[in-house]
Amino acid sequence: MAKQRRARAPVRSATVDAPEARRVAVAPEWIVVALAAFGLLLTGYLTAVAWWGTSPALCTEGSGCDLVQHSRWSTLLGLPMALWGFGLYLLIGLVALQRNGRLRRWRRLWTLSLVGVLISLYLTVAGLAALDAVCVWCLLSFATLVAIFVVVVLRRPSSAPGTPWQRWLIHHAIVLLPFVGVLHAWQSGLLEPPENPRLQALAIHLEQSGAKFYGAFWCPNCQSQKDEFGASANRLPYVECSPNGRNGGVAFECSSAAVTAFPTWDIRGQRFTSVLSPEELARHSRFAWNAPRWTASGDEAPR
Repeated sequence: MAKQRRARAPVRSATVDAPEARRVAVAPEWIVVALAAFGLLLTGYLTAVAWWGTSPALCTEGSGCDLVQHSRWSTLLGLPMALWGFGLYLLIGLVALQRNGRLRRWRRLWTLSLVGVLISLYLTVAGLAALDAVCVWCLLSFATLVAIFVVVVLRRPSSAPGTPWQRWLIHHAIVLLPFVGVLHAWQSGLLEPPENPRLQALAIHLEQSGAKFYGAFWCPNCQSQKDEFGASANRLPYVECSPNGRNGGVAFECSSAAVTAFPTWDIRGQRFTSVLSPEELARHSRFAWNAPRWTASGDEAPR
């Protein structure tokens, strides 16, 4: 009996250790790592030129690339959008290098790459809709994320996604679609704080005093001028000079006023072709900027 017990001991030990034996390290997803490394170089370069205040190569002044790179769509929470992309590529690369848990690694790569594709798609569509322009560097990053997503899908483990596909997709849709919606609301200025009474009064005063603000929807400086007024921007006496698209004809009101640069301000017979601060606009239009209170119609300073 003692001999039989000693003979069974190794068999029992092998059974207990079987799960550990099945935890075999898997090779990193080298194709994904390579694509993520390319994305890091790309977004790192775009982040550097954004911080240096210069334009990327191939982005000549006035080109679609230049317009996108200097628009509100190129930043998020005060940081270059390329920097957020750099962080995403870094996460993807680190996850692709993991050697344990092939299914878990696949699930994470699928989610991260899908997030990147959706955000890049949104930014591309937003640039076309808001600026009538696209950026070749942004399209290159978009193509890189699509390539990563395709590779991840093609290299799916047989057990993936680990839950029924319908539930897997619904869970992602519940999270990602509202996320893109919030991103759009933020980038479009829909989440701006309430109107500042002084800026509101100044905008109304400019309208009532006959001032004109000539601009174009695709002009980054025009958008910067509107941003000076926050939620009161829609009260400005704005004249759209490109109603037929970026390559369309100039509006008659702008051509008849001999407007050749954007933005152009026409205030009390004076013309200014630059972004003006609210204080400057108040001074040129004789608005009581330092008055203790402002009414809905705006107050003029004594002449």
